[in-house]
Amino acid sequence: MADHCSPTFAELATELGFSCEEAGGLVEFRSPFALENWTLPVLELTIVVGAILALWYAIVRLRRHGDPTNLVLWFGATAYLFVIEPPLYFPAAFGIEDHVDTMFAHNVFTIDFLWGRLPIYIIAIYPLMATMAFGIVRMLGIFRRYGVLIGATCVGFVHHAFYEIFDHLGPQLRWWEWSVDNPLNQPMFDSVPMGSVVVFAALWPMSLAFCVQYFVGRHVDDGKHFSGLALTWRTVVIGLVASVGTFLLPLPATVIGMSGTTVRGIVYALELAVLAGVAGFVMVRQWTRLRQGSETPPRYTDPFVQRFSIVYLVVFAFLWIASLPAFFDAVDGRTSNGDPIGNLWYTAACFVVAIASVVATFTVPRSQTTPDETVAAASTVAN
Repeated sequence: MADHCSPTFAELATELGFSCEEAGGLVEFRSPFALENWTLPVLELTIVVGAILALWYAIVRLRRHGDPTNLVLWFGATAYLFVIEPPLYFPAAFGIEDHVDTMFAHNVFTIDFLWGRLPIYIIAIYPLMATMAFGIVRMLGIFRRYGVLIGATCVGFVHHAFYEIFDHLGPQLRWWEWSVDNPLNQPMFDSVPMGSVVVFAALWPMSLAFCVQYFVGRHVDDGKHFSGLALTWRTVVIGLVASVGTFLLPLPATVIGMSGTTVRGIVYALELAVLAGVAGFVMVRQWTRLRQGSETPPRYTDPFVQRFSIVYLVVFAFLWIASLPAFFDAVDGRTSNGDPIGNLWYTAACFVVAIASVVATFTVPRSQTTPDETVAAASTVAN
């Protein structure tokens, strides 16, 4: 698909070690031993397996508890992906090349779609990350106690912590390459654009969580049942409306930031600080109330989220430890191979938030479950 090989994408692809002109068709398969380095198949396997297990658990929960929230979240996140990502890959095909140049290029993995633009793990990471963040917040009973908006804010906060652990490591290990000359990627926070740190790590999952809880989750919590058709149209609407939310939420930085890159970065940071301050306060307060017994314990549990969140954190801790020698030998923010490094201290803070969030779900009391719920949960863990 050489006609879609823009000069920027072709340059990024070359830096990552593959040719844009030779990238496969709609689907392409490679040997995991032929990739850029050993971390790529590890990343791909972790994320894809996690997404498959998240989908499986969502189906189990719908069949055994009549709760479609996880399933709608999974497919809503996937719908959002296919609304947002293709225009970023092929701006010319969507007629926006005069406004949006190529912002980044993914490296090639064992399974790629769309002429080397879309690795399978990117399709998987949207629903997986959303499931983990949403599940943690729901297990703490925050939606029930504080409502849809505050609950969604907490989802954005938790998602941000998990995502930035991944986001600050990817460029160093050549999982993708940012176009640093693209004005839309400015300002940069070490190797990561502030737009990614704020919009894709925090604001889009906040928008998605708000839509899922508003259209489905709150009604399920009240005992309402949906038909298959009702869930289908709601899922489509969630993907579309969440995309609109991703445009609206960063508007302060978009509008005020027109006056300069530095101003845009400051406004992005302020938006993130407000989100983190509100969510951090609410989550600590809710956890404290549950521990003290002044709040009715939540009935919702999600053993998949609790267990796979630990797997995710362990795998990424291992990947970060493996990357530290090159990280500490870097000069002027680049390794000896010329790869940009992320911010270690910020990543460490994100690890602390993510670990604390997962630990919180294990340390709060639970309501007594019905016999059917107990059997279902035991069966799920056993499988």
